[in-house]
Amino acid sequence: MSSQTKYTLSVGITLVIANMIGTGVFTSLGYQVGPLPSGFAILCLWALGGVVALCGAFTYAEIASSFKKSGGEYYFLGQIFHPSLGFAAGWISLLVGFAGAISAVAIAIGEYAHELVGIPVKVIAVAAIVLVSSIHWFGVKTGGIAQNILTSLKLGLIAVFCLAPFFVSEISFSHLSFLPQPGDSDLIFSKGFAISLVYVVYAYTGWNAAAYITGNLENPEKNLPKSLIIGTLVVVLVYLLLNGTFLYVASFSELNGKNDIGNVVAFKLFGPTVGAVFAGLFSTALLSTLSAMTIAGPRVMEAMGEDYPRLKTFTSKNKFEMPYLAIIAQGGWSIFLVVVSSFKEIIQYISVSLSLFSMLTVIGIFVVRKKLPLSSFRLPLYPLPPLFFIVVTCWMIYFEFTENPMVIWYSLGTIASGLLVYKAVSRK
Repeated sequence: MSSQTKYTLSVGITLVIANMIGTGVFTSLGYQVGPLPSGFAILCLWALGGVVALCGAFTYAEIASSFKKSGGEYYFLGQIFHPSLGFAAGWISLLVGFAGAISAVAIAIGEYAHELVGIPVKVIAVAAIVLVSSIHWFGVKTGGIAQNILTSLKLGLIAVFCLAPFFVSEISFSHLSFLPQPGDSDLIFSKGFAISLVYVVYAYTGWNAAAYITGNLENPEKNLPKSLIIGTLVVVLVYLLLNGTFLYVASFSELNGKNDIGNVVAFKLFGPTVGAVFAGLFSTALLSTLSAMTIAGPRVMEAMGEDYPRLKTFTSKNKFEMPYLAIIAQGGWSIFLVVVSSFKEIIQYISVSLSLFSMLTVIGIFVVRKKLPLSSFRLPLYPLPPLFFIVVTCWMIYFEFTENPMVIWYSLGTIASGLLVYKAVSRK
């Protein structure tokens, strides 16, 4: 594969950043200020999510360095445990992790852009999916350039938001304290904290994005660990700064239950005219997340097609060396979900479903250490990072099950359907 069809380190890093910084950080705070009325507790929540993501990124870096092939959890779990488990992971990635997340991002793009152009939200969402899928139709180089530009725009917009309160004095800020207050320890160990972590985990979803293009990355032994770890560290810092800014500018009552947190803060900081312009910029910046998922998702479908003859059609490539049928299939399913789904349900469904398979992959590090030769990257402080990731994930899923059991059953039902499809396509 020539360098023209390989993604560079910068694309790997921006792929991780763009996958992570999306709808989660610009929407989920509205679901956290109710059960956690404390600036300190909320920042602890986001810090904990960051530590969990870093533990996962370090663990994935070693696993991916050991295999050196694209496919993410689909390939890793199939190699470590059994092909059926890998197929179920790929099935979840296709239906939920990428297509579901794309639909959620597209709806958020529609909600932000609606403030500026007045076009119906779902019409904008469908147009965004078609636009980004079309860009990546034209190959790695074109898609990589678009990815870097859109991610740079997003980070620039976030920087403006974090600095704006220092230059705007005409409004009344919340002046919320971020120091520990009486009762904060009770909040941190509460059921509400664990359930709020579901939205934070969704916001951090994507820390493993570069693992899906391992085989399409230049010098993956070195660049893959760098992409995962640098990208995740950048996002942890950005999330803490951005949520601190949101909480400082707007009160809990102004944020509670809102999906478009960025719009709430922008309109308060800059007024309706400039705020509407920022709404348009937010929708454009979120295209980077949609773009990153359009890069990674079809590679999973392509990997599955290489392994199962009945899915071979998804390995077909156009003249730009892109798996175009996989791009079309993912885009079509994403558009269907935009039409039939609600935003909040998608977030909960994605978070729980992907956490299950991320946890299984992290558990796989104990098998990899025993069965495979030493990789070029060794995760530090082993076995603490994978153990911490597993414990926190189980804690979150347990409390989510007690509060919203149907989300768990939906996830398990999707896994079961994947196993049935596996049985059909693997039959000789």
